[in-house]
Amino acid sequence: MTDKRDLQARAKQLINSEYTMALASSGENGPWVAPVYYVFYQGAMYFFSKQNSRHISESLKAGNAAATIYPFVCSWQEIKGVQMIGRVRSAGIGFTAIQAVRAYNAKFRFTKEFFEPGEALDLEAFVKRFRVKLYSFNPDKIFF
Repeated sequence: MTDKRDLQARAKQLINSEYTMALASSGENGPWVAPVYYVFYQGAMYFFSKQNSRHISESLKAGNAAATIYPFVCSWQEIKGVQMIGRVRSAGIGFTAIQAVRAYNAKFRFTKEFFEPGEALDLEAFVKRFRVKLYSFNPDKIFF
């Protein structure tokens, strides 16, 4: 039998090893799923999205969302993943958001390709360049 700490460690390892999260919302037009690049930082998944995107507007309006993270596998015996229920929040511009962006840039090194050499890769630069905001998915329940 697998103990709770082992399951938590395996779930955290999976979350840290993957790059995309499928974020599900639901609204007047029915359910919707959007893949986003994320970084796991201080118990939440941080990602960039456009403010008017369907998954953001529906998640914020409903006050909840669902998400899943799973690796690509070729055999049904290998299927595993993390399913979560939680809330999407605007990350704001505070210290935690700044640290999350640093972690994001470390995980997704290709982001520097979108900026001039020497240009800051900070939250303000991402917002200005891509017209996006930083959001977090904060899980309330996690299933592995």
